[in-house]
Amino acid sequence: MLEQFTRTALIFGNEAMEKLGGARVAVFGIGGVGGHTVEALARSGIGALDLIDNDTVSLSNINRQIIASLSSVGKYKVDVAKERIHDINPDCDVKIYRTFFMPETSGDFDFSEYDYVVDAIDTVTGKLEIIMKAKEAGVPVISSMGAGNKVDPTAFEVTDIYKTSVCPLAKVMRYQLKRRGVKKLKVVYSKEEPLSPAEGVILNDEASVGRRAIPGSNAFVPSVAGLIIAGEVIKDIVGFDRKSR
Repeated sequence: MLEQFTRTALIFGNEAMEKLGGARVAVFGIGGVGGHTVEALARSGIGALDLIDNDTVSLSNINRQIIASLSSVGKYKVDVAKERIHDINPDCDVKIYRTFFMPETSGDFDFSEYDYVVDAIDTVTGKLEIIMKAKEAGVPVISSMGAGNKVDPTAFEVTDIYKTSVCPLAKVMRYQLKRRGVKKLKVVYSKEEPLSPAEGVILNDEASVGRRAIPGSNAFVPSVAGLIIAGEVIKDIVGFDRKSR
């Protein structure tokens, strides 16, 4: 075991660290939520990570995305994330896909290779495809619901999709998943009512072009959602039960 993971081992034990080192996790979406998830997974000793995102870093990402800085603007997010991961753990096997995940591109991925799948993308069609593919392969999946236009990081909770409320994205997902016969799905979501975007703010970066509604965001809400997701993945992989400690 690498020395940089010894503090984690003090919590979970050596056997658990071996499980983490032997696990492959796919993270779809390396943005405000997914970027922090990837960072925490890498710092927890996950042995293999698949990163899926076709976007490049823009100036407007800097306020909330851990991979975004002035020096990374214009670079592919998966490339920047891979470099960060290898600076944390050079032994981590990182596969990157500059892909916009949708049903049309899902055939490029073998979900049976994964020990866990993280859905941190924005599009409903893509989210549904990730979830269905993971379910078909019998692989655990956790999905991020809406984090935009919110300011309370303490309002997040982990629950089943059918126990969610308030969140507009969760409402759509509940309906669509029920239609597809999906009985349960672990999600991270917030009951906080989203705010209306402030008036008079001019959006002039490339990421805003062609988008009808741009959600506001900040440094402390999507990051918390991403870290909660990473925590669930880690605990599920090692089978952590606090009561047994």
